[in-house]
Amino acid sequence: MLKAILGILLLGVVISLFSGLFFLVKDQGKTKRVANSLAVRVTLAATIVIVIIVASLTGNLDFNPSPIPGF
Repeated sequence: MLKAILGILLLGVVISLFSGLFFLVKDQGKTKRVANSLAVRVTLAATIVIVIIVASLTGNLDFNPSPIPGF
């Protein structure tokens, strides 16, 4: 379930990225759709970070151990 949530959020970031590019080329700075796309992208990225932090604190996400002894 966690992988699906993160995958959907990452897909949303990529879609927002390309929609911002499309609006930048099409509108040529006359509308605020590029800024809205940026706001959506930043919000989704912050949500991804929050989901990763919460998942690691609750034990649903395990990180790989460090190959360096003592860390």
